[in-house]
Amino acid sequence: MTDPALPDPEISPASRWLPSLVWIVPLVAALIGLSLVVKAVRGRGPTITVSFSTAEGIEPGKTKVKFKNVDIGSVTAVRLSEDRKRVLAAIDLDKQAEAFAAADSRFWVVRPRLAGTGVSGLGTLLSGAYIGVDGGRSDERRSEFTGLEEPPVVASDAPGRRFVLHAEDIGSLDAGSPVFFRRIQVGHVESFKLTADGRRIDLGIFVRAPYDRFVTAETRFWHASGIDLSLSAAGLKLETQSLASVLMGGVAFETPSGEADLAAEGADFALATGRDEALKAPDGAPVEVLVRFGGSVRGLAPGAPVDFRGVRIGSVRSVRLAHDAAADTYDAPVVLVVYPDRLGAAKAGADAPQKVAALVKRGLRAQLRSGNLLTGQLYVAFDFFPKARPATLRTSGGLPELPAVPGEMEAMQQQVQTIVQKIAAVPFDEIGAEARAALANLNVTLKRVNGLSATAEKDLLPDLREALATINRTVAGDSPMQQDTRAALRALADAARALTALADGLDRRPESLLRGKDSTP
Repeated sequence: MTDPALPDPEISPASRWLPSLVWIVPLVAALIGLSLVVKAVRGRGPTITVSFSTAEGIEPGKTKVKFKNVDIGSVTAVRLSEDRKRVLAAIDLDKQAEAFAAADSRFWVVRPRLAGTGVSGLGTLLSGAYIGVDGGRSDERRSEFTGLEEPPVVASDAPGRRFVLHAEDIGSLDAGSPVFFRRIQVGHVESFKLTADGRRIDLGIFVRAPYDRFVTAETRFWHASGIDLSLSAAGLKLETQSLASVLMGGVAFETPSGEADLAAEGADFALATGRDEALKAPDGAPVEVLVRFGGSVRGLAPGAPVDFRGVRIGSVRSVRLAHDAAADTYDAPVVLVVYPDRLGAAKAGADAPQKVAALVKRGLRAQLRSGNLLTGQLYVAFDFFPKARPATLRTSGGLPELPAVPGEMEAMQQQVQTIVQKIAAVPFDEIGAEARAALANLNVTLKRVNGLSATAEKDLLPDLREALATINRTVAGDSPMQQDTRAALRALADAARALTALADGLDRRPESLLRGKDSTP
């Protein structure tokens, strides 16, 4: 039964669920996290990949990317390339560093380095290695780069100009070697590489502003490495740039007096071995010439001089040995570097081969000569040999080939050999036999003469004694011959006195020749 005192319950539908205040905190945290994610995504820069030869010093999540010691990104991952030859580092750049994804940007690992140009990266001993970057200026964007194994010498935004030097050898130069102008360091050597044919070295140098305005079309560059010591008629001469150039090499340049246009960016220059060679009159373009010597080339080395009648016109580039299969002989092809401008009238040009061919017809030949009797060094001399066998200018391996004549020592050996052969052809045995026979006949003849002399001496001695006795009697003191001789001498003396008196009288009275002798006393 229902209790009449209790009221009837009221039944109403359930209301909607209201969140509890405890859920406000997670909701606010989610909103904050979402805003951070959006901010991170919006502030995130490009992702690039840089390949290196090794991952030494690179750690994902720790290694930073810095520009002028400011963090602009970080390494997020490191993996090997597909061919396992390179290491690929994924780098997330900041939004503000988006310009560093330019196509000409350069990346490298900064770590402690010891090189001839100095010590760098010592700060990474405590902070750890990081990736340095040199921002490019290109408008093109890239996502893959090849890292440098060595840090760049000069930043791309440094004011100045770059030039290219051509040298025979690099000497003691290296990337980072200084460039001097009047003994002031004004730049650096940035790079070097061999040419495609391997005969020269191209060096890239940078001259910073404002010193780059001193580089003109007439500027001369030379090696300033080491010590230049020379002894000449003027005395002892010592030249050097600085202690740094002595230790790690360097390049110096100077502009001769006179106005000239400024050199353009990337202009080419020749690198001389010394200041004297650099500042002398230009020699023009060199020409390579081939000469084949049939004899020994012992003592001829690369760098030996090539002269024409005592004037140096080039040098020896290479010496080798070649086999002629057709004749089954060996010869020595020698490549020479000749400066035609040093020959005066024989200038290099389109008609130079014709001029050289005409000189060859006149007897121009190459010859090995002794340059030093003590060391045995040889050099190549050009001269005219009118009695040389006729020859023409040929081409061998793309190089003009000049004919050669035997060297001085080789010609002397041939002459000595000819004399020895002639001496060997003399019949000494027959001559000796004939000489012995002649001596025997002479001995018999002398014996006969001796026998005749003894007989003649016995027959002639009595007659000889009688003749001597007659002579003694003739010249004796009381001989008639002696008396007659004395009388003749006295008569000659009287005649002489008479002639003297006559001469005195004529001297006193010359008129007596006309008037006669004066009778008056």
